[in-house]
Amino acid sequence: MNAIPNLVSAVFQLKSADVTEKMGSRKRTINTFVFLQAVMLVPIALLALFKGGSPISLIVLVTLFNAFGAFATPAWASLMADLVPGNKRGQYFGWRNKVLGFVLVAASFIAGLILHQMKKFNVFLGFFLVFILAFLFRLFSWHFLRKMHEPPLSHDNKDHFTLFQFLARIKESNFARFVVFVSAMNFSVNLASPYFAVLMLRDLHFSYLLYTLINITAHFTVYLMMGRWGKHADKVGNLKVMRVTAPLIAILPLLWVIHRNPIYLILVQIVSGFAWSGFNLCASNFIYDAVSPQKRTRCVAYFNVLNGLALCTGALLGGFIVWHLPPLLGYKILTLFVISSALRLLVGLWLSVKLKEVRRVEKARSEQLFFSVLGMRPLADTD
Repeated sequence: MNAIPNLVSAVFQLKSADVTEKMGSRKRTINTFVFLQAVMLVPIALLALFKGGSPISLIVLVTLFNAFGAFATPAWASLMADLVPGNKRGQYFGWRNKVLGFVLVAASFIAGLILHQMKKFNVFLGFFLVFILAFLFRLFSWHFLRKMHEPPLSHDNKDHFTLFQFLARIKESNFARFVVFVSAMNFSVNLASPYFAVLMLRDLHFSYLLYTLINITAHFTVYLMMGRWGKHADKVGNLKVMRVTAPLIAILPLLWVIHRNPIYLILVQIVSGFAWSGFNLCASNFIYDAVSPQKRTRCVAYFNVLNGLALCTGALLGGFIVWHLPPLLGYKILTLFVISSALRLLVGLWLSVKLKEVRRVEKARSEQLFFSVLGMRPLADTD
């Protein structure tokens, strides 16, 4: 199911840069499409009063909700890159993502509590309340987005380039190679990632409580480690962090092959959150460093387009081939995990060496950075 939202976002972000350029303002693009996204929550809420209404109606409204959000994303990323100083981006976005993560967990818990309580009376009324609250809070965020300052941004026709022109420069463009690297990594990851839930719930017969506990462990680790990775990335560079975390991401599926004891898997999820918090944060921040302000909106859009297509293709391909694989230790999904791990390792070790850091940073060996993030040895005390 996650493949469809990724595909929709990719398609609509393809045009987001053109829309921003026609409007002549990133802030206007953000305000317009965030407001439209908020409005979409009202008819979705009303559908709940009619016990869900037509499934087609719900699909159309959710698609529009995702599309309007996709339009705003590149303009917001470009604007934030101009507002946050380059040497503070890791620290700021690490802090922001950590706070946002805890807010998302709290909001999910409150929504679940509302539905749990309303189930005794009318669960559809509960869904109505949840979506109306989402609408009100999205309007609240839109209000503050309108108050943001937008630095002047000049645009020239020479800054315009199509997606195909962007892809044609892979050999000479460091940023184009970076996009291929991240997209290839996410393709390899999404071959297997939708099927961890299937393995736990269908094959291992975990309870929903245990399943939730294992998943929450990774999320909490991500939020706890974002700030530490961000501060280190400001010193040693975003690319260095991605090169350290990519091999860790590669071995994660293999750890599920080794053992599937719940306590062991919770420890595996801690490793997962540790690795993904650094990789995702620095992948976003690398874009801000690598692209000039005039081209940033378009480059962010193209990055999200290719990344979304990779996520969608990976999930669909994984779902197709898993039925044709020989079982490993009694499970076909474990064979898929090994394939995903091998592809992740190939991408992490091969494509990452073709990239170069785009700003001046401190030199540090991988093991120094690893132990420093863990708090075992300060980076400043090492050579």
